Amino acid sequence: MKQFLLSLSLLLVIACKEESKQQSSVQPVQDTTKVADFREFKVLDSKYIQSDSIWAPFIKELEAFSEDRYDQLLPLILDQDIPSLQKAIASNTFTYEELVLFYLKRIQKYDRNNDLSLNSVISLNPNVLQEARVKDQGLKNKMMKHPIFGIPVLLKDNINTANMPTTAGAIALTKNITEDAFIVKRLKENGALILGKANLSEWAYFFCGDCPSGYSAVGGQTLNPYGRRILDTGGSSSGSAVSVAANFAAGAVGSETAGSILSPASQNSLVGLKPTIGVLSRGGIIPISSYLDTPGPITKNVRDNAILFSAMSGRDSQDPASVENKNNTSNYYEDLAEVSLKGKRFGALKSLMEDTLYVAAINDLKSAGAEIVEFEGEDLDLPNFTRFLNLEMKRDLPVYFKKYGNKDLSFKTVKDVVAYNNTDTLMRSPYGQKLFDGIVADSATPEEFAAIQDTLITNGKRFFEVPMKAHNLDGILSINNYHAAYAAVAKYPAITVPMGYAENKAPKGLTFIARPYQEAALFSWALAYEKASNKRVSPLNYKN
Repeated sequence: MKQFLLSLSLLLVIACKEESKQQSSVQPVQDTTKVADFREFKVLDSKYIQSDSIWAPFIKELEAFSEDRYDQLLPLILDQDIPSLQKAIASNTFTYEELVLFYLKRIQKYDRNNDLSLNSVISLNPNVLQEARVKDQGLKNKMMKHPIFGIPVLLKDNINTANMPTTAGAIALTKNITEDAFIVKRLKENGALILGKANLSEWAYFFCGDCPSGYSAVGGQTLNPYGRRILDTGGSSSGSAVSVAANFAAGAVGSETAGSILSPASQNSLVGLKPTIGVLSRGGIIPISSYLDTPGPITKNVRDNAILFSAMSGRDSQDPASVENKNNTSNYYEDLAEVSLKGKRFGALKSLMEDTLYVAAINDLKSAGAEIVEFEGEDLDLPNFTRFLNLEMKRDLPVYFKKYGNKDLSFKTVKDVVAYNNTDTLMRSPYGQKLFDGIVADSATPEEFAAIQDTLITNGKRFFEVPMKAHNLDGILSINNYHAAYAAVAKYPAITVPMGYAENKAPKGLTFIARPYQEAALFSWALAYEKASNKRVSPLNYKN
């Protein structure tokens, strides 16, 4: 059967390049980490981001923010979790404004136009310092009700925001000024500071087919801080993950269709949660598939992930999946203090047991009290997955344009975007737009579409449910994004946690997969593993 990429990025590359390749489903999907010659990138730096305009709102404040103060704050902020940051601010060690200035200084220092640049941030909120001062005043007036209060967060640039364009990395959408997405409203209601927008694989990697993950025409080529110009960033939430790994923000929001949070989070040594569809609203997020899409948090640790996830939660009456959400929990962080894996049963795929990091992670889980059952994976295909996404995006993108996009945009369909890009392919689509061409060309009757969807759902659920029922398992253990496509079509949530580094220094993550609406359980398992293993290390060149 086809070996499907369980990051959306490689899923698409394999689907387009190797339709006839046949492999057994019990073999893991290969990691997207690779050694890449820098010359493979046709484009590195953005040709559209103007540094002068990005930094203009902050010139005066950044000039007054001395190197000595930055150095003083470095050990107090770098790699600290959100509760520690809040404790320091509450004790007047520094302010929310200084926290923002610290992150702005790091973005200015590391993100573009130098030998360490990562190209992970597309735009910055011009009002963020003013908003931080308001939070400082609010803290004095005891207005803090949520631990996300005053904490700077970056958003993947397919998530609508009111004062920055939402581009999906595409030149076609550089004037797409919108209202806030539902989850952004929730973040602001809970006091979060929206620091800016993060780069992504253009159109969430459902666009070119032959381009590197982390590339967009607007943002340029995002690079992995653990191996700049060597290791793959993962995609499509590439900038969200890279920016957190490099300490450009306390956390970031990504989005996933089939691996686009799990892939970059694991490949940048981070915690990434892909929740059950509908637990977080998709309203105001540029779609691929209304059936599969979800936003999710990317952070350096499990507790921060639960905090950011909780801050975004809420029922959106405009999103049918949110309306149907069966999980009424909105606080996933307060109950994480005492966690135990005693008596928990996890399934480990025998096909992954040759990975020494996976085996070590399993041993850590056993030491923490978990029971591990090795099993052979079901030999199941996910036929017509790419075609399913074609048909979903062909239907769902026009809905976004009509309901959530800027009303002055001339685009109504994918075909309109293809035509726009064709007038200047060198600048707008240097790697081509094979996947968008495929969307335009594809069609199906309602009966054909229903049959494709039914097969995907059936096979995805069977992949997990057969071993879970046979062995009475609480969850399944995977690596990175290896089984994200099965989890996607089954609508099973997943969380990845750093589990160490391969021989080539590439980060890898242990991924827990659970049944729908078990986010609280995922957080507890992930935290217990994080405490037992403590594997995350900051990227060496970005510690100053």
